[in-house]
Order: sequence, then structure tokens, then C-alpha cells
Amino acid sequence: MATEFEGAFGQAVMITAFVAVMMMAVEYLNVLTQGTLERALRGSAVLQYLAAAVLGATPGCLGAFTVVALYSHRVVTVGALVAAMIATSGDEAFVMLGMFPGKALLLMLGLAMLGFAVAPVVDRLAGQGRYCRGACAELTIHGAECACFSIRQVLPQWRRPGIARVLLTVGTLGYSGWVIVGGGGMPPDWSWIRVTLLLVGLFGAFVVSTVPDHFLRDHLWRHVAARHVPRIFAWTIGVLVGVALLSQVTDVQAFVRHNPWMMLGLAGLVGLIPESGPHLVFVTLYASGGIPMGVLAASSVVQDGHGMLPLLAQSRRDFLKVKAVNLVVGLAAGVVLLAFGGTT
Repeated sequence: MATEFEGAFGQAVMITAFVAVMMMAVEYLNVLTQGTLERALRGSAVLQYLAAAVLGATPGCLGAFTVVALYSHRVVTVGALVAAMIATSGDEAFVMLGMFPGKALLLMLGLAMLGFAVAPVVDRLAGQGRYCRGACAELTIHGAECACFSIRQVLPQWRRPGIARVLLTVGTLGYSGWVIVGGGGMPPDWSWIRVTLLLVGLFGAFVVSTVPDHFLRDHLWRHVAARHVPRIFAWTIGVLVGVALLSQVTDVQAFVRHNPWMMLGLAGLVGLIPESGPHLVFVTLYASGGIPMGVLAASSVVQDGHGMLPLLAQSRRDFLKVKAVNLVVGLAAGVVLLAFGGTT
């Protein structure tokens, strides 16, 4: 039992570190492309749907937050918003990429295609109500340009580095070293997966050691390190340890395997929770062979991490409408996959 807990802890550390570094990379790339998206989207429904699906498929909450902000600005339609929320898996996308990258990429591609196909249907049904109205207020989209890399500013920043820069740099380099030595949770062989993990870690070290102080403080430290990392680690270790405990008293995988339709309904209901974390149960069970792809796909369609939380604060009516559409689409997708793909 102690060995299982140690393995769960090592895997939780690896997953959390990978998630954190990937989120830093997404923050970095997001700032580099500020201001171009809104100008390109206006006037083209097809481009809206495509961009929303791609942004939704981007691991983490930034893509979903961006689409919600664009929806609140009346730049994109509710169909585009639905496309993004179908495509997104929130922070759990990082976890899936860390645990089963090949299948995770296929799932993410399928979700994006499904969102793109559903979007025009939603807009047609919504009619005149396809744009945000009433309770929606403007959400902040960072418009200031960021010179995220400048040789002239890197050395002065390191003459008197802040504690956040030091901790994040040590953390990302430590993660890279963990990958190199093959620490707990890492793939045993130097496959493309492990090489990718190392490249992500090194890119994260480059980002945290070179970006300006305000970017590091506001985007990487306050948003990623302080807000997301503790929650991700807590949910990950909680789920892994919980599954390990349950496996000691009952054959969870056998129960789930023999009750796939019950798990499909449960996945849809859990997906309604507007928060990252609960979806990890289904990710972990799928990674261990406990549930079929149909259940994981349904959960992935319905849940959106915490990408919808800004919309909940703006318009509860729109929040409920989008969630209802995602629930119907998710359960339908799960039924199709279970019917044609079986229950294994």
C-alpha cells in the first residue's frame, strides 16, 4: 500500500509540474499574439467557429477565457462559444497529454471537429439571440504589447531578481532535471514523450528567466503558480490516492467496466460542475483501463474546466444554455461511441 501511495505522489508531482510549465508556455504565447484575433474574427462566422474550436482545444483555461471575453464583446456568437466549450477540457487536457498523449491528441482533435460542426446549428437555433445581450459586460483583454524577450532587459532583471523569478526558474530547471534522471512518474525510456517533456521544461525555464517582471508577476506567478498549481496538485493527488484506496476494497475497474452506461450518465452530470478537477476521475480511470473512450469523451464534451466561470458571473442564462447544449451533445457522442465502439 505504501508503494502505491509513493507512486501516486510521484505521478502527481510529475503531472502537476508538466501542467504548470505548459500553462506558463500558453500564457507566454497568448501574450505574444495579443490584438490580432479580434480583428481577424469580425465578419466571418466560419472563421469564428474555427478559431473558437482551436482556442477551446488549447490546453488550459486561457483559450476558453478568450472566447468568453470575445463573446461578451459581441465579437463571436453563442455557437462559437459552444464550439470552444465542447473542444476544451480545461487544465485536465494537460493531464491527459501527460498520461496518454497519443490518444489525448486524437480526442482533442475530435472534440474540436465536433465543436466546429455543432456551432452553426446552435447559431441557427438561437436566431437573433446568438450574440451576448443584457447582463454581459465587457471583460478585460490585455491589449498592451509585451516585449517578452529582450537581451537588454534580461541581465538587469537578474542583477536583482525577485523571489518569484528565482523560485520559478529553479522549479522549471528542477522539473527538467527530473525528466533527465527519470524521476518518479516519468516514462522509463527516452521516447518522444520524454523528449517532449524535457523540451517543455526547458522552454518553461527560458520563459520564466527572460520575461519582464510585470509579466512574470501577473501572469506566471499570480495566475499559474499561486492559483492553479496548488489546486491541480490537490485534485491530482486526491484522485490518485482515492483510486488507490478504492482498489484495496473493491474492484473499481471491474464495476465501471460492467456498468459503462451508468458511468456515461455520471460523466455527464459531473461535467456540469464549472470547475477543474472532477474530470480527473474519468481521466485517471481511462488511463488505467477502467472506462471506455465513450465515457471519457462525454465527460470531455460536457466539462469545460473553469473556462465558463467568467460567463457565469456575466450571464447565468447564457451559462445554463451553453451547459445544456454541451450536456446533450456530450451524452449523444458518448452513446454513439459506446454503441459502435463497444464497452471496452
